[in-house]
Amino acid sequence: MKKVLVTGASGFMGRHCLPLLAAKGYELHAVSSQIQSEKLSDVYWHQTDLLKLGAIWDLIAKVQPTHLLHFAWFVTPGKFWTSTENLRWVQASLELLQAFAHYGGQRVVMAGTCAEYDWNYGYCSEQVTPLLPATLYGTCKHSLQIMLDAFAKEKQLSAAWGRIFFLYGMDEHPDRLISSVMRSLLQGEPARCSHGNQIRDFLYVEDVAAAFVALLDSDVTGAVNIASGYPVTLKDVIYKIAEKINRKDLVKLGVVPTSASEPRLLVADVSRLTNEVGWLPKYNLEQGLDQTLAWWRQGRDSRKF
Repeated sequence: MKKVLVTGASGFMGRHCLPLLAAKGYELHAVSSQIQSEKLSDVYWHQTDLLKLGAIWDLIAKVQPTHLLHFAWFVTPGKFWTSTENLRWVQASLELLQAFAHYGGQRVVMAGTCAEYDWNYGYCSEQVTPLLPATLYGTCKHSLQIMLDAFAKEKQLSAAWGRIFFLYGMDEHPDRLISSVMRSLLQGEPARCSHGNQIRDFLYVEDVAAAFVALLDSDVTGAVNIASGYPVTLKDVIYKIAEKINRKDLVKLGVVPTSASEPRLLVADVSRLTNEVGWLPKYNLEQGLDQTLAWWRQGRDSRKF
């Protein structure tokens, strides 16, 4: 039986992968640094701090997975771009990779980012667009991918790298754009935004999870963009949300400054995901926003905004 270890399993992406992996018949081992109160019956949980000395080798020796899906990283909004925690996670990820190979691992998929690309190009293709990250986060992720590829070749591991663009959905951090706009408008408060002319590529979190599971279950190697391939301006997304809540009057564009280094266009070429992995999204933008908004509305009375 295939045995998969998922790191960051209680996080935004990881938690949505678990039922999909279970449905595919994997023996499922999930890692979190926190005790999990809500657990799927067919998931073995391991409370482990992957940054703690020796913890990774102990974990891999115990589980001995055939497959590894690695999401764990430092991703606090507004901080992860420049945090030196990125360096610690490169080290931990390399240790995880070495331990995985040592104990007979066969297939590994790690989470990358669109921040690895040279943002001057805008339209990002895995096989054409230069890789020139502008942030510490992007640099660390790109460095890890280079080492993953070299290590996998040396050890004859099957390895893939999912480059995530802009995800959103249930369980999203409340300070990320889409959730921030939704919770502000639901509370009847102004949604303070930038000019909103930036063009981005959004994919609903359940689709992101499904894409990663499909990638893990495939034989595709190397970098694969995880995105919709559909360009949309931020202000269009913001006004779609406002229309659904009937509070367009509370949208305040142009009141939050943008960085001079912020790219105007970031959209993915999803040819590899579509043609080689053979995966297509289940949700379009409207459907994903509806799902996310329903989640925020459902928990409005009990969830802290």
